[in-house]
Amino acid sequence: MPSYKVAIVGAGPAGYFAAQALQNLQTEELQFSIDMIERLPTPWGLVRSGVAPDHPKIKTVSKVFEKVANAGNFRLFGDVELGTDISIEQLKEMYDAVVIATGSAIGKKLGIPGEDLPGSISCAEFVPWYNAHPDFHETDVLLDCQTALVIGAGNVAMDVARMLALEPSELDATDTADHAIAALKASAIREVVLSARRGPEHAAFTSPELRELPKLEHTNVFMAKSDIEAAVVRAGSEIEKDTRSNLDAMLLISEKEATNHDRTMKFQFLATPVEIKGNNRVEEVVFQRTGSDERFSIKCGLVITAIGYEAASIPGIPYERGKVVNNEGRVDENLYVVGWAKRGPSGVIGTNKSDSTEVMKLLVEGLKTAKSNGDITDLLTDKSHVSQEKWEAINASEIAAGEPLGKPRKKAVTREELLSLGGI
Repeated sequence: MPSYKVAIVGAGPAGYFAAQALQNLQTEELQFSIDMIERLPTPWGLVRSGVAPDHPKIKTVSKVFEKVANAGNFRLFGDVELGTDISIEQLKEMYDAVVIATGSAIGKKLGIPGEDLPGSISCAEFVPWYNAHPDFHETDVLLDCQTALVIGAGNVAMDVARMLALEPSELDATDTADHAIAALKASAIREVVLSARRGPEHAAFTSPELRELPKLEHTNVFMAKSDIEAAVVRAGSEIEKDTRSNLDAMLLISEKEATNHDRTMKFQFLATPVEIKGNNRVEEVVFQRTGSDERFSIKCGLVITAIGYEAASIPGIPYERGKVVNNEGRVDENLYVVGWAKRGPSGVIGTNKSDSTEVMKLLVEGLKTAKSNGDITDLLTDKSHVSQEKWEAINASEIAAGEPLGKPRKKAVTREELLSLGGI
């Protein structure tokens, strides 16, 4: 009975769904042993460090990941970095197939003057900062201003704007990083403007996210009704179902009776940022009205861009335009790619399931005679790693620390703290 060894690099949703697909494809004649390699001491990728803390339901997919991890043919190698601790060439030599599932972690740039001023950061820094990602706990987020600007028109932009605009005590019962809760409670920000280059009909928000906004108890949410009505006209009668649902949700927001809270989140559309101005820090953003020569500016002290992500390159793997070069998930003879690293940052967490399943079918079709050529532990003789057992110890410690505080978990923040919880 052939048993194939597969390495999956990246322990986010795409990686776990790839492992699940391989487990589902097993038969009496076809067996897999799966090693998952993760750069961080913790698995789960964006489910842990990307999903907004005030959306805990989305994180329940981690139960699926734990089931995959405890299926009997799975090993976790956390705190092991491809390109540093091991090379892609070593993995390809040792495994029958290698799957890249490293996601996209670099925020795209606007490419405008002033973007590098202090106070201008990417969602790729801000989101992991409030989610206790060990690489971002020291990110400098300037919250000492009245107005913050979020540039983007997707769910990440909305998450960022909401985290800045809500009453911070609402985060006390979440797994938001302690340092972020403290900073947000001390924040001077009272107005958050979410700015989109195109009209409401082109926004990439999802309607469930939009429909939650009016439920914010301590924040005014404002959309101009004229913006939404004009978008409905532009969209015409042949409108896609998702767009119609979005515009319906936006219309409800625009028609909602005005509230009078201290904090405000407002949307502006058809505005293209052309310059960020300031003397040693962000002070103002200049916009051009999309489709015209009209310019206007907004005074602010913090700008967060949420205009997409790119994959960080790994030595030995071909990249182009922020993605791994691939043909429907196949990179070369025994190398495959899934998730955002394959297709770019699109879709929701569930999108990765169908994507990973299709690529794993392709992998199985391409399998040759099984080879056994050593074990990854032979390459890590001088380095300890976070096994599934050690991750479960970290996980249990965080959950136990959160319980008396009414939180789902109290996240450890630094690598040293995480590794010590795992007994390393």
